[in-house]
Amino acid sequence: MRRPDFIAPTALGPAEEVAARAAALNARYRHHGATAVLRHAMEDPEVGRLALVSSFGAESVVLLHMVAVTDRSLPVLFIDTEMLFAETLAYQLDLTERLRLSNVQVVRPPRDAVFERDNEGLLHQVDPDACCALRKTEPLERALAGFDAWITGRKRYQGGARAALEFFEAEGGTGRIKVNPLAHWGAQDVQDYIAENRLPRHPLVAKGFPSIGCAPCTTRVGDGEDPRAGRWRNLDKVECGIHFIGGKLVRGPVAAAE
Repeated sequence: MRRPDFIAPTALGPAEEVAARAAALNARYRHHGATAVLRHAMEDPEVGRLALVSSFGAESVVLLHMVAVTDRSLPVLFIDTEMLFAETLAYQLDLTERLRLSNVQVVRPPRDAVFERDNEGLLHQVDPDACCALRKTEPLERALAGFDAWITGRKRYQGGARAALEFFEAEGGTGRIKVNPLAHWGAQDVQDYIAENRLPRHPLVAKGFPSIGCAPCTTRVGDGEDPRAGRWRNLDKVECGIHFIGGKLVRGPVAAAE
């Protein structure tokens, strides 16, 4: 009897491999809470080298506090676009000291790139996507080159494509995993955590800025407006670009991460 030809198992490509790891992690920690997911992400070898990416914005203090309680030495990447509010820069220094975070890394765009592409600092007026790429997405991509995974503050209640967000998510095209410990939290959960732990709020929140980005592209939000109405007001833009779906910049009703 003729023996059937042997078919070798097909090796997973990089995209399939990271998707399989994310799926396994979600299955493993599906019933855990935010703090437990964060702690396990720091320890699980399937996650690998991990960093928290933080804007030190309106809700950032939640994850920063969770990291401080668990491991103050975890790398925290803060992108200084050089167009942030002075209040954000002061808040970053204050929180770093208060929480005793020992490994905050300030990421800035390269001087030569800014000189070549936005020497007058007006790029945001003519091409906000290009400005975000220069000052935020490209510097972050370089900073993340040494990591296997990164923590975000995205949540399901923010809607759009995030409505089905899982704790662990494969980042298409990079081979990295995104960790979303607050995926299942609601808006009130965030506020309760800040209040219960007596954490300092970003000073601009009390002045009508519930979502805070770069100063030229962020305005106050009026009564009854969506909390993110002040971000890129009157533009067809809702993301800075650090989060993509299918490799494309997100448009439509999806909130940018803290």
